[in-house]
Amino acid sequence: MSQNLKVALTTLGCKLNYSETSTVSRQFKEEGYSLVKFEDFSDIYIINTCSVTENADRQFKTLVSKALKINPEAFLIAIGCYAQLKPEELVKVNGVDLVLGSKEKFQILDYLKDFNKKDFGVIHSCEINETDFYKSSFSIGDRTRSFLKVQDGCDYKCTYCTIPLARGISRSDKLSNIISDAKSISSSGVKEIVLTGVNIGDYGKGELGNKNHKNTFLDLVTALDDVDGISRIRISSIEPNLLSNDIINFVSNSKIFVPHFHVPMQSGSNDILKLMKRRYLKELYRDRINYIKTLMPNACIGADVIVGFPGESDERFIETYEFIQSLEISYLHVFTYSERDNTVAITLNNEIPKNIRSKRSKLLRSLSVKLKNKFYTSQLDSIKDVLFESENKRGYIYGFSNNYVRVKAPWRKDLVNSIVSYKLKEIDQDGLVVGKKLEKLITVE
Repeated sequence: MSQNLKVALTTLGCKLNYSETSTVSRQFKEEGYSLVKFEDFSDIYIINTCSVTENADRQFKTLVSKALKINPEAFLIAIGCYAQLKPEELVKVNGVDLVLGSKEKFQILDYLKDFNKKDFGVIHSCEINETDFYKSSFSIGDRTRSFLKVQDGCDYKCTYCTIPLARGISRSDKLSNIISDAKSISSSGVKEIVLTGVNIGDYGKGELGNKNHKNTFLDLVTALDDVDGISRIRISSIEPNLLSNDIINFVSNSKIFVPHFHVPMQSGSNDILKLMKRRYLKELYRDRINYIKTLMPNACIGADVIVGFPGESDERFIETYEFIQSLEISYLHVFTYSERDNTVAITLNNEIPKNIRSKRSKLLRSLSVKLKNKFYTSQLDSIKDVLFESENKRGYIYGFSNNYVRVKAPWRKDLVNSIVSYKLKEIDQDGLVVGKKLEKLITVE
């Protein structure tokens, strides 16, 4: 069946989705399918969907339309979080042939027996309580960095979030499996691993098929620190209540873990944090950020913030704005609150008008630009090791320092996937640091 058939995959949403898309693509490759870019002609198009972004439905429809313009007879498949939450909505989109839920997406090849387009699409989606298994996933061969999944699902009950409904209970891969995956990534020549999951600080729960912790996240990072051949490991996003001082201490002395943390805040108002049923208050968040900066003054720290949550009065928004300003945050990921079915938040009073939500989002995005510029400015005249990516963008090559400063340099093919020491000299009109190469300080060829 796979003979001469082409398959194209694309990903909406997070790094975790990307790691799983890459894993699914390898399944097709092993069965003899030819992998092509989503922009190219293909017999099969697969869209890994996201339920977090406000425009998930619109983004999906745009990608379906794009694929059908390239090949009107293509077989279209939807997988991922949105496919689990709203399969009936996705299957109604013109041209969609197959929708697979959270369990079924990893068995995708079992559902591909007939590629003829039908008048109506087909849904195969389990109940979410059936997603109690774990599927190892990592990306490889797609980018300079590899996204390594270490945990899935979430047991938290944040009132705005649908992720537990889309991905099920918190569960983890066995420590030995993760180390094995990291070694496979290392042997491929990838120099940086990004640890990803839904709630990675909860690592260890469900590791042996039960709800007890066999290992902890600290055990995981300690073990990964000894994997040969990896130059860097980056922690993606970790909840402040799970980011212990012991973990921060470890990273500050690590051989390969980098000084970059992304710590979701969501709000700087304790009243809103309680309404969200977050598992910390602003005082704990401040303590975590201050402790990171005490040990690692040059650490980059990102934060997620939600604006327009029900009950976020002007006073509470200002409280959040001023709280962010009081911390050494390097950048923000700003999310405008949007109503989600089957969440507690849609039952709350004091809904915020959408025009106010939009205004607050713009204010925080503007603040993020200022915070990033301040952080970049603080790094000028320092020497940083930069891992360069593979794309030539208008004569320049781009990469990131260990503490997540984006650097550009004149294009040279020999810089691809190399870690090179640069002195950061200036910030250009795009906000990117331009470095002066130090020829004698090349750390990795």
